[in-house]
Amino acid sequence: MSRAFTKEIDDAPLAPMPDRRISDAPNLVTPDGASMIEAKLKAARAALGKATDPTRQAELRREERYWLARQATKQVVPRAEAPTAVGFGVTVQLRRNGKVSQLRIVGEDEADPAHGGLAWTSPLALALEGAMAGETVEVQVGSRTDLVQVLAVGV
Repeated sequence: MSRAFTKEIDDAPLAPMPDRRISDAPNLVTPDGASMIEAKLKAARAALGKATDPTRQAELRREERYWLARQATKQVVPRAEAPTAVGFGVTVQLRRNGKVSQLRIVGEDEADPAHGGLAWTSPLALALEGAMAGETVEVQVGSRTDLVQVLAVGV
């Protein structure tokens, strides 16, 4: 088929991928979170340098923009030496609905509830803020209220 019969749209560059949503909350990070941001940015740039597929390049450029923004806005919160209350970067052991679990309050990009990382902006973390061992706090979960007992606070 002659080139004369192709549509102009076939030659148009790909539309840019929409950026990943960035939270309006301050970008608080632990020292580990700061390292994670640097590693994610480095990985995105390395993958971009090797990518040849235009769609994959667009995805990687979006990732690079996201991690550049997170790098530029990060606020590293130093580790508390001997915390006595729940706060950012602190590990808390709690009892909720009869189950004991241990969580660490971290930055939004670091959050991984399956591995104990809870975003500081989550309803549970906000409810626990400032609580000390032995205290019970109320956490609103949809239409119900859960009671969460703080068993221990540590680094």
